[in-house]
Amino acid sequence: MEVQRQPSYEKEQQESKKSSNKKSSFYASVWRWHFYAGIIFAPFLIILAFSGGVYLFKPQIESFIYHDLYYIEDVGDNVLLSSELVNTVKADYPDGSVRSMTFFDDPERTAEISVETESEMKSVFIDPYTGKILGSMNSEKTITEMFKKLHSELIVGGTVANRIVELAACWAVILLASGLYVWWPRNKASIWGTFLPRIRSNGRTFWRDIHAVPAFWLSLLILILIMTGLPWSGIMGEQINRLATSTHTGYPAFAFSPEDLESDVKAKDVAVDVPWAAKNVPVPESKRNESGMLAIDYPQQITDNRNIEKPYTISMPQGETGVYTISAFHDQPWKDAVMHVDQYSGEVLSDVRYDDYGILAKAISLGISIHEGKLFGLANQIIGLIVCIGLIGIVLSSFLMRRKRKPTGTSGAPKKPKDKKITRTVFCIMIVLGVLMPLVGVSIIIVFLIDKLVVQRIPKLKNWIGA
Repeated sequence: MEVQRQPSYEKEQQESKKSSNKKSSFYASVWRWHFYAGIIFAPFLIILAFSGGVYLFKPQIESFIYHDLYYIEDVGDNVLLSSELVNTVKADYPDGSVRSMTFFDDPERTAEISVETESEMKSVFIDPYTGKILGSMNSEKTITEMFKKLHSELIVGGTVANRIVELAACWAVILLASGLYVWWPRNKASIWGTFLPRIRSNGRTFWRDIHAVPAFWLSLLILILIMTGLPWSGIMGEQINRLATSTHTGYPAFAFSPEDLESDVKAKDVAVDVPWAAKNVPVPESKRNESGMLAIDYPQQITDNRNIEKPYTISMPQGETGVYTISAFHDQPWKDAVMHVDQYSGEVLSDVRYDDYGILAKAISLGISIHEGKLFGLANQIIGLIVCIGLIGIVLSSFLMRRKRKPTGTSGAPKKPKDKKITRTVFCIMIVLGVLMPLVGVSIIIVFLIDKLVVQRIPKLKNWIGA
């Protein structure tokens, strides 16, 4: 006797199949975004990871390369007055203008005095015990500075390069999120291929695991590294700064008088090595009098009285109303300080410390220290290096994996889902991310216009990208 299936059973089967098709379409749509974003931004991520990995070890690299400039052979009994050292440098560079002097806590370190000449900014290194000048160099052309420029502005510099770097970093966040979604096990997960790579496999399976498994384990650290670097970026950095200012979670406004808060001059304009949280601190003005400008020895004495720890930099006053600016940008942010001192009276006009920061500024300061490999010493550097090497490996393995699966005459990307509703849903999610990260939003609009105006009108190109 034939058993007839109940209509309800067939309906459940149809709904189950429909649900499965929707999930498959959503998966394919997310994978396409992940695939093409990876192809476009992977080269930039390699550059960022490589340059960042090198820059993490700036202290060790510079101490080795510039050892003869940074260190003296014999430590004397008494350190000369800072004003004497400045005057010695002025005599050696009569056409230059002394801009700042940096003091270090290592008794074997030379004093570093920054001098601006007609053609460049020079760092002059002088023995603090004898006053002997050991040499100088262009502070913007050191080995580590080159890697810093590669990391932040692709060497070429300028706004466009900086925005490309920021765009790559923002898309890296999307690559992480979409990659985790694509990786996430749909069925009963096996340890091998999910949490551990199948190293005995061959071909695409091997490279897939080498790409996906390390990406999973390093995803949180990579995300932390990206997010802690964004405060220095052009657009996202300014958004974060405005958020901190508008919510009163940045620098403390109570440290300044109303007229000081209206100042257009910020700490970053008059000083070097200013902590992120204090770079937009308004600079007060010195009150002119006939006594003349105090020597640099006086603000240096203030650092001892106010417990500002070395290393710190004292920047010289600029103009008749300029101030001495003492800035301490430490490996441990809770030691940071930015102080403005009247150049005539020696009055401390403002004194901003880590304890004065708002909660967002404190969090960002800690994040930046982690990003630069400073917060907990060598261990921080090594962890950062592992993440950078891991990121390079993840990117390279994705290229090799693509080569293993790429059919002839196509890009190798998954086909565009036929379900337009799913495609629109994923596109809307991307737009939301674009609102949170403006450069991503601009790039998505550009991609959309290229697809509509170019790709859809050229059959060969449309077939190649699987559209």
